[in-house]
Amino acid sequence: MYFPGIEAFLAIVKTGNLSKAAEFLHLSQATVSYRLKTLEQEMGGLLVERRKGESQISLTPKGESFFYIAERWEALWRETQVLQTNEAQLSLAISVAESISHFVLPPLYQMLQQHNPAIRLQIRTQHTQEAFDSIERREMDVAFVVREIASPCVMVKPFFAEEMMLLRLASPKRQAGDIVEIKELEPQHEVFIIWNKEFQFKHDQWWDPHCPSRIHLDSAGLITTFMKDIRQWAIVPASVGAHMIQTGQFVLQKLSEPIPQRICYKATHKFPYTALNRTLCILDNYLQTIFGV
Repeated sequence: MYFPGIEAFLAIVKTGNLSKAAEFLHLSQATVSYRLKTLEQEMGGLLVERRKGESQISLTPKGESFFYIAERWEALWRETQVLQTNEAQLSLAISVAESISHFVLPPLYQMLQQHNPAIRLQIRTQHTQEAFDSIERREMDVAFVVREIASPCVMVKPFFAEEMMLLRLASPKRQAGDIVEIKELEPQHEVFIIWNKEFQFKHDQWWDPHCPSRIHLDSAGLITTFMKDIRQWAIVPASVGAHMIQTGQFVLQKLSEPIPQRICYKATHKFPYTALNRTLCILDNYLQTIFGV
């Protein structure tokens, strides 16, 4: 792929016209135009519309589709340049579920950041399916997810398990660690997050899954925004609850019926690049130190 053309194409898209792209790249407008034309010949069609009398460009349908590919190609090219200039540099691209990233992995991030020699970190928040796709395409090196997905080229291993706890607003009558009867919790006052399929199955046995007034969230960080009424409650992993009670506004309690633990998984490609083995070994050592696995 003709990289000077990709660079010119991305500059045109970001600046909006040829002349500003030329200024941005410190090239003549004729050079930018030539590079774009060469790329279009390689791609077999126009990427950018040329309209006389209009300074602003617009992309063709082919150009719109190619834009995302061009961005990924540019990122890979820059990583290649880093590798060429410093062969000894360690790097690790981590895909991670939001609740794991914020509430489980901060100790790991600190260790990786302080490692000597330095590790070049890239951390991307993704849902489980996105994470597995990224591992399969080798865009990310390791993923930390909340469920397993069958894949012929991805290896999955549990690295952490935790209790599910009842989170409620603190009050003089509520003590941390107290056991609360299921029937005491009214479903219309729940702040609900689906943590995994096992949790949802058990949850739906106890409470009406179609309760119209229940608040449904997909981010643990939003719980504190919505839990303002003393009647409200949420079921959360212990790591999330431990973070919430630090504010002094909440209390963690147990339920009278057991809830399946939330299991967090580490996913890697079954056949990682040889250059990645050293970094993955460092990662596993830190996981062993923190989680004992």
